[in-house]
Amino acid sequence: MGVPGLSGLTKRIIDAGLLSPVELKRAQSVAKQQDETLVQFLINHVPVDSLALAHTLSDEFGIPLLDLNAVDLNSDIVDLVDDRLIEEFHALPLWKRGKRLFVAISDPANLQALDQFQFNTGLNAEPILVDAQQLKLAISEVLDSQDRALTQLMSLDLDDLEFAGLDDEPKQLATPSEAEIDDAPLVRFVNKVLVDAIHVGASDIHFEPYEGAYRIRFRIDGVLEERSSPPVNLAMRLASRIKVMARLDISERRLPQDGRIKLRISRNRSIDFRVSTCPTLYGEKIVLRILDSGGLTLGVDVLGFMEAQKKLFLDAIHKPHGMVLVTGPTGSGKTVTLYNALNLLNTNDRNISSVEDPAEIYMPGINQVNVNPKIKLSFASALRSFLRQDPDIIMVGEIRDTETAEIAIKASQTGHMVLSTLHTNDAPQSLSRLLNMGVEAYNIASAVKLIVAQRLVRRLCNHCKQVIELDENIMLAEGFVAGDIGQFNLYTAVGCEHCYHGYRGREGIFQVMPVSEAMQQIILSGGHAQALAAQAEAEGVMDLRTAGLEKVKAGITSLDEINRVTMD
Repeated sequence: MGVPGLSGLTKRIIDAGLLSPVELKRAQSVAKQQDETLVQFLINHVPVDSLALAHTLSDEFGIPLLDLNAVDLNSDIVDLVDDRLIEEFHALPLWKRGKRLFVAISDPANLQALDQFQFNTGLNAEPILVDAQQLKLAISEVLDSQDRALTQLMSLDLDDLEFAGLDDEPKQLATPSEAEIDDAPLVRFVNKVLVDAIHVGASDIHFEPYEGAYRIRFRIDGVLEERSSPPVNLAMRLASRIKVMARLDISERRLPQDGRIKLRISRNRSIDFRVSTCPTLYGEKIVLRILDSGGLTLGVDVLGFMEAQKKLFLDAIHKPHGMVLVTGPTGSGKTVTLYNALNLLNTNDRNISSVEDPAEIYMPGINQVNVNPKIKLSFASALRSFLRQDPDIIMVGEIRDTETAEIAIKASQTGHMVLSTLHTNDAPQSLSRLLNMGVEAYNIASAVKLIVAQRLVRRLCNHCKQVIELDENIMLAEGFVAGDIGQFNLYTAVGCEHCYHGYRGREGIFQVMPVSEAMQQIILSGGHAQALAAQAEAEGVMDLRTAGLEKVKAGITSLDEINRVTMD
């Protein structure tokens, strides 16, 4: 017998005997607190009959229910979507018919998965409902299968990996000795370092020579860790090997050089390494930035904005003209934020151009240009060219000098939306930085619409994080509000087989500052960053520290991590 006063999915769940009315109400409340859909919460946290739930969802939403065990997964279809998307959105491509891609999901409200699959494949994604447990097992098998490429690379195939330099004009290399290039153990060692870095999700690899030692470090989730210490007498040979792979001049050891390497690890996935060399006292330090655009998940919801911040960001980028700046140190995720904006704006009725040094994410529909100082193709010259090509939206990888700043601001004042980055600590300092570059105050005040300052913080592992207790005075000193203390749990990182030192992945914390009329007046009167910061606080703009504490209260990260990233 049905329960009076209920309708839709909640009524069906109770009528099917999956939960009692009291249990359902509690589940709805907790799901809302954890920012999950009701179905997500039931699948992840409540021991309900997954098959019965799938039948209930099929009846309610009118989506056909499929027995996933009866389907032979086609690797060519699965390969249409990167494995990180499959894991992130818990959805699996099943088959393709014409321009339609049929996708297995266990939650009918998982529309973001369909949007991402559609964007990344160019096909119309249509949902097929499946049992949550069947889907979990199928995804696990698929990811294990797709990991085999990396597993194979890490064994006997290390001699035969195909790396390609990406320079448009290969340099005339000095002839290196056979020991420097063709020494098989050395080749295997370098290849293994690169593959290991990809496997653990590192963003950078540092090869560092010292007087009596040599170390190799990986940056994982923003933190450097030593991974290997080869003999110091290999320093020159390691540098030569990497420079040959990147098509750099191995005879030049006194000047910095930049290059790129491409590694294809599967039919539909390749990874680029941006190579930078720098002469030090004891040899060349080499840093490789790993650019895995195929593994990038685009979608403004995955960045970590709070709802009010997301609305300000979306409102600003959809204005017909003006400038939106994203600020923060190197490695803080600025480029990903900008490309999420471009992803939203990338429609057939807009002409979008970007200039970067170099382009780190490849996006169909965007006219992307790499700066090239050798042929005098700079940010400024590329911008001038864009303005002669009827642009709607322009993305400038970084504003580094007065010329670039002035052209970008003039473009934003003449009917174009301009997106760019600056290296500053917070949003108010960005306006002072532009003034210090020599940009006129009235141009800044009229052009800049929104400034986003950001950092990346590591997410706590949900498998091993533990609740901790802190004295109330300590929590007040850390910046928590007295009325909030006791209303949330504090967690600390532990570490387990599912994570890296208690953390897995990162997300952003943001200061999103619209440039109000009051701020424009401060700029015009020559006010400094402190005055702008005070005005931002008066207008309710959340600073980075406060945004970080909100992530702590939500159980997403730890107080130690926020202190690491935001402490002055």
